Amino acid sequence: MRESTFIKKNLPRWKKYQEEPTGDPDEMAERFTTLLDDLAYAKTFYSFSKVTGYINSLAAGIYQIIYANNKEESGRFRSFFVYELPLLFRKYHRLILFTFLFFLLFCLIAAFSAAHDETFVRGVMGDEYVNMTEQNIKRGDPFGVYKGENELYMFLRIAYNNIQVAFLCFIGGILFGVGSLWFMMKNGVMLGAFQYYFFSKGLGLKSVLVIWIHGTLEISSIVIAGSAGLIMASGLLFPGTRKRVDALKKSARDGVKVVISLVPLFITAAFLEGFVTRHTAMPMAVSISILLISLAFIISYFIVYPILLQRRGFRLDEKGKVIKPAK
Repeated sequence: MRESTFIKKNLPRWKKYQEEPTGDPDEMAERFTTLLDDLAYAKTFYSFSKVTGYINSLAAGIYQIIYANNKEESGRFRSFFVYELPLLFRKYHRLILFTFLFFLLFCLIAAFSAAHDETFVRGVMGDEYVNMTEQNIKRGDPFGVYKGENELYMFLRIAYNNIQVAFLCFIGGILFGVGSLWFMMKNGVMLGAFQYYFFSKGLGLKSVLVIWIHGTLEISSIVIAGSAGLIMASGLLFPGTRKRVDALKKSARDGVKVVISLVPLFITAAFLEGFVTRHTAMPMAVSISILLISLAFIISYFIVYPILLQRRGFRLDEKGKVIKPAK
């Protein structure tokens, strides 16, 4: 094909690419692929022609856009966990504190009730579980329940169950927060009765060293999931100057971000429960180390780090985007 014919045939398309840029990823990829074909042909037959340089510049321009988009997406992922999510937690610290205190209140109520009513623990935990645990205690293996299943199956089952509970805690917020508070009350009562039972058997310290290996991440995440539900409910209850539906949409987006961010924690907690907690005879130093590392992570990432970010001048705008301090 003569060079003039080649140019005449493709020039309208090249001008369109140049004058009408697109933001659609599929269209951009198609244009880039087509230009590469044109460039390969031009380099083969008109390697020293200006048209080769022209096509190359068009392809380079699209490549720069694609590369910039990929880089931006990568930076967006990092920014979400390093800045956006911690600042979101800082925004709702008071609500998270309220959820924790509400949960703790029912833990204490359950422990108090169990101390004054011998049937309370059985009513909460069920006769089957209590009878099985008492048999394990008589055999000298009070936490044998964690050894009864295959590690992988136990990990998958617990991870699925905990993630399901978290989303139920969140979805309960649509009922003006009542559903989320009910789940906090239910889980608080279960934990309080559960923990009191082992203390009443003289196994308090041992239960902490075994159960809280995974429980530190698991219980903290459930409380934060309940907070996510109350975050969504806050848009319904306190819309401010917005329309109630607009306030709900915004608070729901914030709640979704919070609850989705908990999924890795639930998976980690399930891994610990499935593969580590079963080793009830592990050295005390190992148990304490795992517990303290988990607790340190929760406190630092969800409480301390968000406060430090805010003090350094980072904040979220009305649309939830991170505003960094001026240098």
